[in-house]
Amino acid sequence: MIHHYQNNGYHIVLDVNSGSVHVVDKIAYDAVACLKPFYEKQAKAVINRKEVQALLLGKLSDRYQKEELLEVCDDLMELIEAGQLCTADIYESYISDIKKHKTVVKALCLHIAHDCNLACKYCFAKEGEYHGHRELMSFAVGKKALDFLIANSGNRRNLEVDFFGGEPLMNWQVVKDLVAYGREQEKIYDKNFRFTLTTNGVLLDDEVMAFANKEMANVVLSLDGRKEVNDCMRPFRNGKGSYDLIVPKFQNLVKHRADKDYYIRGTFTRNNLDFAQDVLHFADLGFEQISIEPVVGEETDAYAIRAEDLPQIMAEYDVLAKEMVRRNKAGAGFHFFHFLLDLEGGPCVAKRLSGCGAGTEYLAVTPWGDLYPCHQFVGQEMFLLGDVERGIVKTEIPAAFSTCSVYSKEECKTCFAKFYCSGGCMANSYKCKQTIHDVYDIGCEMERKRVECAIMLKVAQFDAE
Repeated sequence: MIHHYQNNGYHIVLDVNSGSVHVVDKIAYDAVACLKPFYEKQAKAVINRKEVQALLLGKLSDRYQKEELLEVCDDLMELIEAGQLCTADIYESYISDIKKHKTVVKALCLHIAHDCNLACKYCFAKEGEYHGHRELMSFAVGKKALDFLIANSGNRRNLEVDFFGGEPLMNWQVVKDLVAYGREQEKIYDKNFRFTLTTNGVLLDDEVMAFANKEMANVVLSLDGRKEVNDCMRPFRNGKGSYDLIVPKFQNLVKHRADKDYYIRGTFTRNNLDFAQDVLHFADLGFEQISIEPVVGEETDAYAIRAEDLPQIMAEYDVLAKEMVRRNKAGAGFHFFHFLLDLEGGPCVAKRLSGCGAGTEYLAVTPWGDLYPCHQFVGQEMFLLGDVERGIVKTEIPAAFSTCSVYSKEECKTCFAKFYCSGGCMANSYKCKQTIHDVYDIGCEMERKRVECAIMLKVAQFDAE
């Protein structure tokens, strides 16, 4: 499979199955557009040079000279023979082998607090309650959750725990106690805990910041962008905006975070389809690790993104990518999560084919110890797996999640971005299609655009070097 497109003046060719990216001139770009009959047959037959020559001469001789086309044909054949163009899909044949590997739990999302001090209008957790009742996780439940993780992690040494909510700082003492307990267990079981904190920042103070910067491998800071955007969607329960209180705290935390990871993480809605301005606002505030995600709402929600918004959203990603190129050249660059791409390494094949591991490697734990496939499924009883006392009781649920891959979803099979999104979010699929074995169509369109922009940024980086 080949995907070719133009972005920011570059003619870019992506060979999907090998991951090879080529920046070409106009004649080569037009020639690649003629190759579909050849890459569709892939490994079924050897691609014949004379057939390629005949095709290019037949389709492009009205635009280019014969000598030019023959030279381009030679260049394309060189790439094909090197396994960098028109390559076969070697992954589908052994997806079943990957799925046979014993899965161990490697990460937990601990819902430390089903309560929140903000009233975000788009919150899937319904102000932290997750369609249930307000409750804080006890140390006893959290301890059992860490014990469950250790017991079900097999030989895996590195384990991940995200303190989540609601707002986890509303239960701060338990967070600290669980980190201390985890550090004790590391020594006993030869494990390494990577703790993460996701917070809205309202309760951040010097003590919390010092602890987070010492113990948390990553901190996710929730903010939606410009003051008017954030305060519209992330107010306190009395309707007052949260921006003025939170931003100085986030800046102070990041200032003292040294080289540890963090993300300033926002959500864009139909109210701010010019979200590139919010990303740039974050950068202008001094944040260098930035993520702004599209909201996934109900069709009846006024803020929900609709199919008719996609052209504006696509244009906005282009605006952002081009401005990032400019800032990178000026020495004022920053990282945008959805444009991060490793063309040489990247995630392992299993992750490229089947995604985040929700329901198998990654689980969410409620304040009372119930287990769900991920934080977005919490409160939906049909996805209740078990609890930290008994472990996973409904084994058919993780079994169903384990079958999801880019080859189990029809829309993914012919999508050029499949090895970058790994089939997309199963929770979003369920929300929109009532099945985890489908895709969220609007999200797919945005992901394809983000992949294109991410590749262009890499091209621009190499071009600058």
